[in-house]
Amino acid sequence: MTAPLTPPPPPSDPSPHQAWQAPPPYGAGGPGSLYEQDGPGMKTELREAAVITVAVALGGLLLGVLWWWLAPHVPLVGDIVEKRWIVYVKDTEGEQAVGVDGTFALLGLAFGVVSAVVVFLLRRRGGVPLVVALGVGGLLGSLLAWRVGVWLGPAQDVLAHAKSVGRGVTFSAPLKLGAKGALLAWSLGALLVHLGLTGLFGPRDPELPVYGAGPYGAKPSA
Repeated sequence: MTAPLTPPPPPSDPSPHQAWQAPPPYGAGGPGSLYEQDGPGMKTELREAAVITVAVALGGLLLGVLWWWLAPHVPLVGDIVEKRWIVYVKDTEGEQAVGVDGTFALLGLAFGVVSAVVVFLLRRRGGVPLVVALGVGGLLGSLLAWRVGVWLGPAQDVLAHAKSVGRGVTFSAPLKLGAKGALLAWSLGALLVHLGLTGLFGPRDPELPVYGAGPYGAKPSA
């Protein structure tokens, strides 16, 4: 006659020290791991930043053409006094000179908004290289637009221009950017808009999971 088999002991709850499990090492867990490297490498970001800088700067060609086309004209008049040619502003109380600077600043802001939106749609991540590319590209584009507008505008030699059109004939003054701070409008507009878009619609950092219970972590709820 054989003795009855002793049943196995019931499983006991693991102690808090046994329930705790170490988190997976950095980079483990496959492509979807929370510890996977975030974003492209630095070399890739630098290459993208260089391309963005050049592309944004080349937009200054269009800005310069629009500034030359839309900016108000400052009327000048040439006259002969004591056998000498003089040139003076026809409308001394006019605000055309202020309008020239304002037109450049408003166009720069508009180009900044457009460039920030395009860059964000093409690459939804932020990063220091991208921000620097927008700022530097906007400044270079503004400088290029300034020189293009001056080159397309009326002749710089106002005395020769006055002599060519004749005494008492009104002609337009050369394009001149009096407020050099307008050169920063493109960069400021691009940085502010891109920062806002990244904050509202950019990727969010994932929440880290809680491992185990006891002194090493909170016990997960049932």
